[in-house]
Amino acid sequence: MIASLSVILICQLIGEAAVRALRVPVPGPVVGLALLFVILIMRDHFTVLARGPLRENAVEGTAKGMLAHLSLLFVPAGVGVVQQLDLLATRGLAIFVILAASVLVTLLVTAGTFLITSRLMRSGRKAS
Repeated sequence: MIASLSVILICQLIGEAAVRALRVPVPGPVVGLALLFVILIMRDHFTVLARGPLRENAVEGTAKGMLAHLSLLFVPAGVGVVQQLDLLATRGLAIFVILAASVLVTLLVTAGTFLITSRLMRSGRKAS
């Protein structure tokens, strides 16, 4: 499990380093996740790579274990909110309005994307 966790963290580190070196506006962990994805796909196609922490779905098992305890990662965010209660007291209504509006926009864009995609898929099936 330690070796598999190391693979995950090394991919994240490489992603962070690449983003900072290339100055691209993408989060480093996203680049690291893409790198890990590529490594796992290559492992499945080339059996010579299925060694050490990459064999027998060890990385996947470690990731599932981390996801099982994902809620623990929200504790620091909760502490940060509690530390900023005075800010919430003064600007709480504005923060609430912005959060509500962003949720509404996200829902509308998601629903619109789904509708457009489903129409395109239906028209693609009729053309075939």
